[in-house]
Amino acid sequence: MTELPALSGRAALVTGASRGIGYGVAEALVARGDRVVITGRNEEALKEAVERLGADRVIGVAGKAHDLAHQTEAVERAMEAFGRVDYLVNNAGTNPVFGPIADVDLYVARKVFETNVISALGFAQKTWHAWQRENGGAIVNIASVAGLAPSPFIGAYGVSKAAMINLTQQLAHEFAPKVRVNAIAPAVVKTKFAEALYEGREAEAAASYPLGRLGVPSDIGGAAAFLTSAQSDWVTGQTLVVDGGIFLNAGVG
Repeated sequence: MTELPALSGRAALVTGASRGIGYGVAEALVARGDRVVITGRNEEALKEAVERLGADRVIGVAGKAHDLAHQTEAVERAMEAFGRVDYLVNNAGTNPVFGPIADVDLYVARKVFETNVISALGFAQKTWHAWQRENGGAIVNIASVAGLAPSPFIGAYGVSKAAMINLTQQLAHEFAPKVRVNAIAPAVVKTKFAEALYEGREAEAAASYPLGRLGVPSDIGGAAAFLTSAQSDWVTGQTLVVDGGIFLNAGVG
């Protein structure tokens, strides 16, 4: 691993960060000198991520995002190790169903909302009470372009991400002026989570993007780094679309 910059004095908690977008976010924050707690369900994958990112600056806390005890543990570990939680990035998410929303199993729909929305609220509440209410900071929720427009075959996921965007606005209003809360809405990013959307047909999938490629985790990491920096100090309640220009195609026959 390349030599890291001096510590910034700031600390972050990034959920669902053993791989994919969450890992890309953690990598960007570590690269600027932040210390980071990362979470994930798979303890072994989490350990490997910590080793790659740097065990002197990163701590892994394994658990399921929707589990209240896990949320509490992750925030407490950050406070014990770093004495602060300046930034929260809610990235943990799930999409276990693919098909028309008219046929979606309601148990599965509840699971999607529990992981994608309720867990984000839980982490935000705990981070707020542990540090941010008195000291300030920023929260970034990883939403999706599926939350901005109808998304065939991933409707339950899209509805949950629309709820996450509204949650972002609610939190931004309530947590101001101490804490800024924003969301990022990516299009398809090359991760294991999104493989079903491009596997075996990446060139075809990328052809519809004006910028000519699918996203990569560092694209979202850079956006999250901006939204948790002084450069975005006057930005709150917004959803930053990071989509390679795919929405530019709307309405084009």
